[in-house]
This record gives sequence, structure tokens and C-alpha cells, in this order.
Amino acid sequence: MGPHPAVAAIRLAVRRVLHDILNDHQTSGAHAARQAPGERRRPGRTDERPPSPLVLVACSGGADSMALASALAFEAPRLGIRAGGVTVDHGLQPGSGLRADEVALRLRELGLGPVDSVAVTVGREGGPEAAARDARYAALDAAAERHGATAVLLGHTRDDQAETVLLGLARGSGIRSLSGMAAVSGAGGRYRRPFLHLDRQTARKACMVQSLPVWDDPHNADPAYTRSRLRHEGLPALEKALGKGVVEALARTAQLSRDDADALDAWAGQAEAAVRDAAGLLECAKLYALPPAVRRRILRRAAIEAGAPAGSLFARHIEEVDRLITGWRGQGAINLPGRVVAQRQGGRLVIRQG
Repeated sequence: MGPHPAVAAIRLAVRRVLHDILNDHQTSGAHAARQAPGERRRPGRTDERPPSPLVLVACSGGADSMALASALAFEAPRLGIRAGGVTVDHGLQPGSGLRADEVALRLRELGLGPVDSVAVTVGREGGPEAAARDARYAALDAAAERHGATAVLLGHTRDDQAETVLLGLARGSGIRSLSGMAAVSGAGGRYRRPFLHLDRQTARKACMVQSLPVWDDPHNADPAYTRSRLRHEGLPALEKALGKGVVEALARTAQLSRDDADALDAWAGQAEAAVRDAAGLLECAKLYALPPAVRRRILRRAAIEAGAPAGSLFARHIEEVDRLITGWRGQGAINLPGRVVAQRQGGRLVIRQG
């Protein structure tokens, strides 16, 4: 008799991602071997393989990440992959340090290693949710670098994706926000999200049938947090008004939006060189001739390159800069986050730190 359907589903999702990681790792290892000058093979060796990759799971102790950790612990040894874990203590609740140690212990009991419990200091920039996320990803990046991990698995589910799409819609930040979370992201494709096509209930059921203890973060039910209100009030209201299937439809919207956004990003990347003069300045007339979606991507990229923080650069900022191209009335400079200034000078758009 095979595993419970929920357990089978999470294992299959992780297995597929691990196959991708293994293929990428072997391809990059073979490429590096071909590129290594002057290296001699050891006698009797005809096929030098790269060392076994290490994959870490980011685990909070919640149902999603515990289900992910259990699936990784089961699948990784069968593919010759080393598997470890990281839990991050945000220090935002009493006893959080002890809880992080308990999660680390559970990961070790699953057979994962190395396992890190990392304490971080959460700042205030961008609000509590954004600050906690920034601190968490910084800790995960550091852990991956410290252990030489090829990838870090994250337990975001289809429900998380639907919430992310709605939050992007509320911000009015454009199609890239509607594309939600990518299955592969981060420098070099470090972050992988195997569960984006699975619902939250499947992960919780997998934990229950495997008798895995889980911790429900009280912040996830705290109405002070926007995502919590959306999860417990917004999405249920939408499903009541529109019927079941809203989560699946939003997740589908994310994928379609991501495909469109990727295509427009590629177009903007190709068009950017053609709208710059010999000195590298953006020419307003050539920018004006581009479709708005392509032009605004070029403007956003130029602002970020000048020093504007990507997370603080919103659609309204880019719209104001865009008016220097499409609605020129002799207006003055536009102030952007990061002390970046955009202004029109002699038919050129100059974006720099002021």
C-alpha cells in the first residue's frame, strides 16, 4: 500500500524540483570541468562528476514548511542529494528562540543535516511584514553561502500565491506584481518553491498523517497584518461572492502574468540599447516611440541602476518620470526613492543621484 495521497503529492512535487536541481548541478559541473585549463584527470577515471549538491529547506515549523522538510528528507537520499535545513528566529514573539531550537531538533530528527537555527534583528523599513521578510531572506542567503548550498526550498503554497496576487492588485503595481512568486528565484536560481501548485490543506494533511508536530504562528491570524486579514476575511469573502475556485484562478493568473511580464522584460532589455545616445543617455524621442509597457520598464531599470531601491520604487514614481517623456511641459525634476532625481535636459532623460 502506497503513502497517503497528500504525502504522495508533496513528495512528487519535491522530487520534480530535486531532479531539476540535480540536472542543473550536473550541467554546471560538466561545463566547469570543460573550462578548467591544464587539469589532469586522475588515473583510471573517465567520468569526473561534480560533488553531491546540498539542498536546504527553510522551515518555520508551520505545516507547509514541515511537510516540505519531510518530503525533502524522504526524496533527497534517493537521488544522491544532501539535505539540510534552516529555521529563522525573528525575535518578534516571547519564546521565539526556544521555538526555533525545537524546529531545528525536529529537522535533525527527520535526518536532515546540517541544520541551522539563526536569530535575526527585524528592522522597520517598509513595514513589519516587509522588514521580517528582508531579514529572513538575508539569513537564508547567508546560510546557503556558509554551507555551499545549491538551493533553498521554500514552502509557499497555491494559497500563498493567490494572496500575493491580490496584494499586488491592491497596490496597483502592474503586471509583475500580479505574477506573484516565481517557482525559481534569487541569485542563480537559489530559491525553489515546489508547492505553488498544491493547496495549503494538502500540506497540513500530509503533516497530520505522518504525525508531524506543527506550530501555527499567531501572527498568521493577527488582523494587524494585511496578509492575515486577506487570508481570513478577504479570500473567504471573494469565494462567497464568486464561488469556489478563486484561489486556483488567481494562481493561474499569476502564471499567465509572469509569462507576459517576462516577455515584456526581454523586449525592454533589447530596446534599451537603441534608445541611448553615444554617451549612454536616454533619448526622449526614441523612448516616446516605444509602447508604454516597454518604455516604463526601461525607466524603472534606469532608476534602479541610479540607486533607487527596487522595493521602494512604485508605479506612481515611474508614471511621474514617464510624463517627462509623454507630457513634457517644462516641469522640473522628479524626486525618486534613494535620493535619485530624474529630469529632462536637451531632449535627454537624465536619472542620477542628486
